[in-house]
Amino acid sequence: MASSVIEEDLIIEGNIKSGEGNVEVKGKVMGDVTAQSVVVQTGGAIDGALSAKTVVIEGKHKGKLQCDDLKLASTSSVQADVSAQTMTSESGAKVAGKIQITGK
Repeated sequence: MASSVIEEDLIIEGNIKSGEGNVEVKGKVMGDVTAQSVVVQTGGAIDGALSAKTVVIEGKHKGKLQCDDLKLASTSSVQADVSAQTMTSESGAKVAGKIQITGK
């Protein structure tokens, strides 16, 4: 499985799509992100729709979020309509928006 990293000093304006790969965001993406797995590191941000099988958010996300498995770290800040099968949230995680957890 391919892995793509958006480093801290990189700002991407546009959509990112990785059919079978993983995307790790340390910088900023202003657009939609679609991948097998997405990790938004502390200091990283996505402003747009996020769709993946597995999503881990340690940084910021604003937009729509759709996934099977969502993990929110204590440092995360999410302003999104969330749709997931499962969600794990550490104490301190911030979420604003509509949340729909369907279960497995």
